[in-house]
Amino acid sequence: MILFPAVDIKNGECVRLAQGKEDQVTVFASDPVAQARYWAELGARFLHVVDLDGAFSGVPRNFELIRDICAAIDIPVQLGGGIRDIETARKYIEAGVHRLIIGTMALENPDLFTDLCAALPGRIGVSLDAVDGRLKTKGWVADAGLTVDDVLPRLENDGVRFIVYTDISRDGMQTGVNVDGLASLCGKTSIPVIAAGGVHTLDDIRNLYPLSRNGLEGAISGRAIYVGTLDVKEANAWIDAQ
Repeated sequence: MILFPAVDIKNGECVRLAQGKEDQVTVFASDPVAQARYWAELGARFLHVVDLDGAFSGVPRNFELIRDICAAIDIPVQLGGGIRDIETARKYIEAGVHRLIIGTMALENPDLFTDLCAALPGRIGVSLDAVDGRLKTKGWVADAGLTVDDVLPRLENDGVRFIVYTDISRDGMQTGVNVDGLASLCGKTSIPVIAAGGVHTLDDIRNLYPLSRNGLEGAISGRAIYVGTLDVKEANAWIDAQ
């Protein structure tokens, strides 16, 4: 099980949003590259980076910053936000990103997404972001008109490497993870699942850990590791001890 520290970039700063809302921003660091280096030095095994400006606008907004993050650390980076064509995806891989997380394209342009998976095999994950089981796109502001169950068979056929599942109602709220929902998802697919939204304390890691035997690859944490309710070193030590 991997704990993925999150570096969410908006206006060149490292921020967190409450429930993904663009106007509910907390700035945690002015230098995302330095913040990425800090998590790596603490022992993070994998970094989760999101270009929030790209997610809302539909085009990359922080390419240089993300390239600099990849150059500054020696752990792999997974990236989401604003990747809506194959050319952009290739540019990020060439810039050092290990794997990509696709949201809007996967749900709204399935043929192009199939082509992307074929062009970059093993490098493509999908972000499934849901409220009450309904999937959202375009930075969580548009309803996709789909449920998780609607899209899973297609994602498996496309060879998706992993799924990031976010319970939007819990994201940035520090209310705990939706273990039952994640267990249900892991039971429906052979694709590895990463939990996002609501990871608040070490207890959440403990509660999620049993799912690692059933397809859970890890958990993303943002606000909790910035405000200190979850300690990256302590969490990794606990995971290692298992």
